[in-house]
Amino acid sequence: MGMKLCDSDLAACGGFLYTVFILNFVLCCQLVLIQPLVAAADGKPGDTAALFERVSQSIKVKKYNEALGDLTAAIEADPALSEAYWRRASVLRQLCRYEESEKSYKKFLEINPGNSAAEKELSQLYQAQNALSSANNLFNSGDFTKALEYIDKVVLVFSPACPKAKLLKVRLLIASKDYSNAISETGYILKEDEDNLEALLLRGRAYYYLADHDVATRHYQKGLRLDPEHGELKKAYFGLKNLLKKTKSAEDNASKGKLRLAVEEYKAALALDPNHTAHNIHLHLGLCKVFVKLGRGKDAVTSCTDVLDIDEDLVEALFQRGEAKLLVEDWEGAVADLKSAAEKSPQDMSIRETLMKAERSLKLSQRKDWYKILGVSKTASISEIKKAYKKLALQWHPDKNVDNREEAEAKFREIAAAYEILGDEEKRTRYDNGEDIDDNGMGMGGGGFNHFGGGGQQYTFHFEGGFPGGGFPGGFGGFHF
Repeated sequence: MGMKLCDSDLAACGGFLYTVFILNFVLCCQLVLIQPLVAAADGKPGDTAALFERVSQSIKVKKYNEALGDLTAAIEADPALSEAYWRRASVLRQLCRYEESEKSYKKFLEINPGNSAAEKELSQLYQAQNALSSANNLFNSGDFTKALEYIDKVVLVFSPACPKAKLLKVRLLIASKDYSNAISETGYILKEDEDNLEALLLRGRAYYYLADHDVATRHYQKGLRLDPEHGELKKAYFGLKNLLKKTKSAEDNASKGKLRLAVEEYKAALALDPNHTAHNIHLHLGLCKVFVKLGRGKDAVTSCTDVLDIDEDLVEALFQRGEAKLLVEDWEGAVADLKSAAEKSPQDMSIRETLMKAERSLKLSQRKDWYKILGVSKTASISEIKKAYKKLALQWHPDKNVDNREEAEAKFREIAAAYEILGDEEKRTRYDNGEDIDDNGMGMGGGGFNHFGGGGQQYTFHFEGGFPGGGFPGGFGGFHF
């Protein structure tokens, strides 16, 4: 029993000695760390200078919290150490912790009233504080340029280490679509604090809007590893995943010939983020190509125009819009787009071939449509053409239109010219093939006919039963049937 008590006493004694050792060690550490500050508080110039030199070095390497810690400890040790208040106020102003900074400036001025340098810095604090507030209001109202001026020319001049101002500047750059500078600015922030969640989010967003989706994803993922429940990071990450999924589905359906499904997927992808122009340009182009394949010319023109609104020099969009305009018979528009595409890509033979097709269609569209003049289809038989001609010749013969003779004469010439082409198998074939026909002064416009005795070729008309009222004066001849 006695031996057991002895062992217990020894254990207790050992524990007591260990505790004493630890307490002494902590005390020594405190003395070592606090001694310069206490010495400074005692008014020793050398030690005060060492304190402020250490604070200056901390600020130089952007270790603001260490500088604030030293200054706060010095103030606690000696509340009358006025320069510590001033330096503390300056550090807090740089960090845009304006309310705390204002209190420190006022405390310093309470001890040292009328100090012009401190009063000037306090004025700068108010300027920076007001400018930051104005920049936030301008950002919310959409005046990004003015807001950036407040940040660059006021806030970051007087508060160069202000994290709120730096992040607001990045948001303003993104809103202004200056993504490269947004990436640079967030790079500086992350160099100082690699785990800054908002900087990771904004940098990822800048890469996203440049369509560098892989890098954007890596930034979002890093942020979510640090905070899996961060709302904005989750929204950005899963939004990007959904966009890429919809895009791939649209492209896969288009390549497999499932064109109507592809249209729906392209439209769904475009609806996810209408502001993502760097990616949407490819979605609009893909949609345009599908519409061309479906023969939906009007929709294709709209989609390709959306592409060219983003990049007016994109050759593929010019080519596809040219194809789409051929579908809607906008021959001049097709030629203009295809010429522009051919100039930008002179070696592309498919563009050149399509341009020739468009130019031929334009040329055909500019000549008179003899089928339309006679009111017959392009597949009409010769008997149908003759029948239509006889009917119109009787209707528009000048002797039967004495009240509007000039109009009738013009119509009669046109009808005769149409029959001259379509009533002749060889000429009709040449006309259908797009060839120029200019026989006996008769061009594509139908000019050069003289049916009224003024010289030139004469025609004699023989209709069954004759024209009512006998022959036609004025030198009218006619076609034989």
